[in-house]
Amino acid sequence: MTESVDERDGVTVVIPCRDEAESLPAVLAAIPPGYLALVVDNGSTDATATVARAAGAHVVAEQRPGYGAAVQAGIAAAQTELVAVLDGDGSMDPGELPALVHEVRAGADLAVGRRRPVRVGSWPWHARLGNRMIATRLRRKYGVPVHDIAAMRVARRTALLSLGPLHTRFGYPLELLMGAATAGWLVVEKDITYRPRTGGISKVSGSWRGSMRATRDFWMVLK
Repeated sequence: MTESVDERDGVTVVIPCRDEAESLPAVLAAIPPGYLALVVDNGSTDATATVARAAGAHVVAEQRPGYGAAVQAGIAAAQTELVAVLDGDGSMDPGELPALVHEVRAGADLAVGRRRPVRVGSWPWHARLGNRMIATRLRRKYGVPVHDIAAMRVARRTALLSLGPLHTRFGYPLELLMGAATAGWLVVEKDITYRPRTGGISKVSGSWRGSMRATRDFWMVLK
């Protein structure tokens, strides 16, 4: 991982975070060589920003609460042609990003990861059920060939910005896929491993309340 964010022909990995100081070191250490890590601190009360800087990541603060707000702040701050997004909780392997990057460089407009749990408990059933329902509705209504709501994704920065402001909370990945369908993008889905987070509590699947909040945002976007 390098410290500059000015290599326009490179890849910036946007990592939206809120209170992920425990998981971030391992996530940042696994960023592929030559990729640029950009952590968006979304109102953390722990040492997320300090830990990220110590690991050599560029840090951007986004005061507006919400996953979508953090992701969009990271995309705006990136200065490379390609932008990747993944969570900072350790549940996804940054080492699998090059496969998605390859798809975009080969002609896809958006490459997304389909989570495949590696062990029991990686993905609570209530969160998986909600995801499956939304993905099914998305395929039927918009014809997007995906089975997951784009937890890990890669696209060109200019293309992402062309969609305009999207949902500022959990509905962001869904609205991104809807926007991609409307714009006629070629969307490619590839399997990625999904494991239990390495620290903290998930804002979505870690509780019924979190899962219901995310599902509510999804349905508000999809209606």
